[in-house]
Amino acid sequence: MLYFIGLGLYDEKDISIKGIEAIKAADIVYAEFYTAKLFGTTISSIKDMMGVNIKVLGRAEVEGENIPIKDADKMNVAFLCAGDPLIATTHSDMMIEAKKRGIETMIVHSSSILSAAPGLAGLQAYKFGKVTTIPFPEENYFPHSPYMVIKANMDINAHTLVLLDIKVDGNRYMNANQGLEYLLKVEDEMGENLILEDTLAVVIARAGSQNPVIRADKIRKLIDEDFGGPLHSLIIPSDLHFMEAEYLVLVGGAPEEILE
Repeated sequence: MLYFIGLGLYDEKDISIKGIEAIKAADIVYAEFYTAKLFGTTISSIKDMMGVNIKVLGRAEVEGENIPIKDADKMNVAFLCAGDPLIATTHSDMMIEAKKRGIETMIVHSSSILSAAPGLAGLQAYKFGKVTTIPFPEENYFPHSPYMVIKANMDINAHTLVLLDIKVDGNRYMNANQGLEYLLKVEDEMGENLILEDTLAVVIARAGSQNPVIRADKIRKLIDEDFGGPLHSLIIPSDLHFMEAEYLVLVGGAPEEILE
C-alpha cells in the first residue's frame, strides 16, 4: 500500500485525523518538501506529533530512484507532502507508476493554496481561470507565459491565481513584490496595457497560519509593501461582483473606488 498524505498549508496541525491514522498504519514514512514547504513547523515537530520516524527525501530519491514506489512493492508506505496530494505532477507520476505495478493506493486530502487563496481573498472560486506560476528569472530565461495566462483569463472575465516560484534547495522563495515586478517588466516588453501600476492585485501571504495577510490594492501601492515571510501568492482579479469588491475593501484594504 502507498498512502499519499497531504500535510496542509502551514504547520503540523493541518493534517487530518485520517492522515494521522494512515501514517500510523504505515511500515515506513517518507516526506518531500521540494515541491512545497510548511513554514509554521519543522520536521522534528511533525515527528514528535505523529510519534513516528519520518525520512525526508530529495527530488533525486523520489523521481530518480523511486524509493517510495520500490518500498511500496513490499510494505506499507506513507508519503507526505505539503498541501494536497497529487497537485504536483511528480506525485501524479508516482500514482501512475504505482498503478502500473499493481500497488494499492490511498489518497488523504488536505488544504491547498488552490482553494485557500481564492477563499481568503473573498473571490468566487468558480470565476477563476487557469492557474500560472512566475519563475525566478535566469540568464536567457524570462518567460512571458504567466502574463499570457492572465491575458487569456481576462479575455473570458476570469480571475487568475498566480503562484510564485520556490527553490527549496537554495532557500529562495519569491515574494509578492518580486512577482509584481516580474509582471510589470513583461508589460514593458509586451505593451498590451494589461498589467499596469494602477492594476488591482491581491497579495496572500502565509495562508493557513493564524494571521495570514490578505492585501488588495493597486500594484503601485503594493509593490513596496512588506508582506512578511513566505509563502506568498498573487491574484489578478477580473471584473468583480459587488460582494467580492466589498470583501476586498473591508478585509484587504482595497480602495473604496472599486465599489463604484
